[in-house]
Amino acid sequence: MRFLYIGLGFICIGLGVIGALLPVMPTTPFLLLALFFFGKSSPRLHSWFLQTEIYKKHLKSFDEQRALTKKSKISILTLSTVMMAISFYFTPIYGRICIVILLLIEYWFFFFWIKTIDER
Repeated sequence: MRFLYIGLGFICIGLGVIGALLPVMPTTPFLLLALFFFGKSSPRLHSWFLQTEIYKKHLKSFDEQRALTKKSKISILTLSTVMMAISFYFTPIYGRICIVILLLIEYWFFFFWIKTIDER
């Protein structure tokens, strides 16, 4: 199981790096998954990941304080809303209902669960 977690961690890092370069793909969720998988697989890989610049730039504030900057929140919500709006357009009624429910949950989560911190 350990090797599975290691492999999934590196796949998530790769997807996170691609997401940092492409505007249509999210970065933070993949990096959070990588952090989780490395934490489950190896203390050495976990501590290595905590020292990387991609972790420090995208995840450190969330991992340590469970908070994001206002800029990060706006960019994540904008991108995900646009992507879900495109999906909303192309899906039948039951899919649209699910998308609206997901958007409501997402916005509730971002407004009431994740704290907002000042940019440094």
